[in-house]
Amino acid sequence: MTVRRYEIVFYRPDNRQFTLETLAERVGLQPAVVERFVACGLLEPSAREGSRLFFDAAAVPRLRAIERLRGNLGINVAGIAVILDLLDKLRALQRENEMQRSRL
Repeated sequence: MTVRRYEIVFYRPDNRQFTLETLAERVGLQPAVVERFVACGLLEPSAREGSRLFFDAAAVPRLRAIERLRGNLGINVAGIAVILDLLDKLRALQRENEMQRSRL
């Protein structure tokens, strides 16, 4: 008889908060560029303290996607907003679809 062994996987939510400057540094952008994305509504801060902006860990891949769309594909800010909105809706539909399938 074969004994099945399963790896233990620990889930740790990433609750880190980044300042605007730290976020920009992690992605390799100037803070002014990140501020522009915030002003255009492409990126939402998770908290504000006075004039300081804070971002959660999910902002890192989103900012990298924004930069790929802008830098590599040459898409303007309005186009990036449409693409990100459609991607967000697609992910929501995929989660809903998975929930419906798990109920069957």
